[in-house]
Amino acid sequence: MPKTILVVDDDEEIVKLITKSLRYEQFAIISACSGKEALSALEENHIDFIVLDIVMPDMDGLDVCRSIRNSYNVPILFLSARDKDIDKIVGLEIGADDYMTKPFSIQELVSRIKAHFRKVDRLFKEWDELSPSNEKADAPLILNDKTFEAFLNSRKLDLSTKEFQILSILMRHPNHVLTREQIYENVWGDEYGEINTVTVHIKNIRKKLGSEYDFIKTIWGIGYKYTEREQ
Repeated sequence: MPKTILVVDDDEEIVKLITKSLRYEQFAIISACSGKEALSALEENHIDFIVLDIVMPDMDGLDVCRSIRNSYNVPILFLSARDKDIDKIVGLEIGADDYMTKPFSIQELVSRIKAHFRKVDRLFKEWDELSPSNEKADAPLILNDKTFEAFLNSRKLDLSTKEFQILSILMRHPNHVLTREQIYENVWGDEYGEINTVTVHIKNIRKKLGSEYDFIKTIWGIGYKYTEREQ
């Protein structure tokens, strides 16, 4: 079954360009020209990935993203004319997995989406082959690799796909320091990119775990490591 991508933008020409390029790569496309249409499409269809504009007339993309994160874990890539670092940070902090600015390269957009699905496929294969190190019955934090769900003391955590993948990679290498570059390459499937994205996602994960569970340690000037000890 082809993966289904929801393209949300009030610019009809951009929607046509993205749709044509992604269909050429054998993706199924559903399009929406407003935030409300996007939410309706998500309720009525199985969506595997969302390309989401921020500036739209009825409901901006940030509000759409917040609404989606209340109920869905589908990956979201913001495609926006807002190109300041603070705009990217806000987008990532409210739950987006990636951020591209307009004007954009359609080839890069397609490559990022394909890289996401390749990474997910590799993770599933790895999880089928490896016995997870975090499935101890008495462990406070448990990841369900099949459903991309995380549980802290039996409470489900609302993690985005990228947050789940980062946490999974760190947990599979307990007490080993991973650089931000290593994390980015493994999660985003790209050797070069917005490395600060990793920092933002780590901050979000820590916030969702809570201060009493300081599992992720910062090794200043190097990267991060996961430790199973509680504070």
